Amino acid sequence: MRPFEFTRAPSLKEAGSLTAASDSMAIAGGTNLLDLMKLQVETPSRLADLNRLGFAQIEDTDDGGLLLGALATNTETAVHPRVRRDYPVLARAILAGATQQLRNKATNGGNLCQRTRCFYFTNIDQPCNKREPGSGCGAIDGIAKLHAILGTSDQCIATYPGDMAVALSALDATVLVSGPGTDRSVPLREFHVLPGDTPWVENVLERGEIITGITLPPPVGGTQLYRKVRERSSYAFALVSIAAIVEIADGKFTRADLAFGGLAHKPWHDPHLADALVGQAPSRELFDTAADILLEDARGYGENDFKIPLARRTLHAVLQQAAEDAA
Repeated sequence: MRPFEFTRAPSLKEAGSLTAASDSMAIAGGTNLLDLMKLQVETPSRLADLNRLGFAQIEDTDDGGLLLGALATNTETAVHPRVRRDYPVLARAILAGATQQLRNKATNGGNLCQRTRCFYFTNIDQPCNKREPGSGCGAIDGIAKLHAILGTSDQCIATYPGDMAVALSALDATVLVSGPGTDRSVPLREFHVLPGDTPWVENVLERGEIITGITLPPPVGGTQLYRKVRERSSYAFALVSIAAIVEIADGKFTRADLAFGGLAHKPWHDPHLADALVGQAPSRELFDTAADILLEDARGYGENDFKIPLARRTLHAVLQQAAEDAA
């Protein structure tokens, strides 16, 4: 790890000023950033500590939704009574994501900004356009078992590794951002971006912008599921994960909000799935149609070819479970 200056930001304005510089980064829990600094993937000259800013609340919103402070820990979020009661898919996703020790330290805002665990990204001796633009993507013809099959480009096939954001995508959450002179709200589904020609750009945050919170819409009924397929039963990154909020009435789908992890550079949400499912009765044929829509443009890279049939089977299992729960 290279030497760096550590500054505790006393205010949101000061935090923005500190992180506006290209050689500065924000830190809260540090569960991802410190690992990357040890590997010299990240080499900031200054860290701006955000932990004195507040933003650790979890509280009701005026419209009946819920505000999750950016500095609330993952543990505080997962065990909060309203999250467990009204947004169980979020609690399940967080609990599936990391050990208790990491959840006790990791923050909601930091979780959204975690970076990929691609082998080529975390090894500075390997080519990676995300880490060193123009050096190439070693994973395309290399070790790609954990890598993306949707939304890839010839510049990058890395996946977004988190679980929490997948559930937030299914819930249609909103990210609250504060920046120099302005505040804005960003739909979670638009917060992360696909690699395209700029794989080093992973989300819409600009220099000096700080995440202050996440808002959840008022709760809905139906079944909320989170299924994570991984190589071992203990904590591991998803090969495929699905967050699902499904309602069935009179034998037909009336709601089907689905988001996927482990398949793309961002939590994957395709509105065409809901269009195909809503108004239809659950059946194997319908589930096949939904999988065809999801995987229409899927592409494997050798080692990760198995993800295409695995995603199909996992979607079948989630939709079948939702149908059985509604019966």
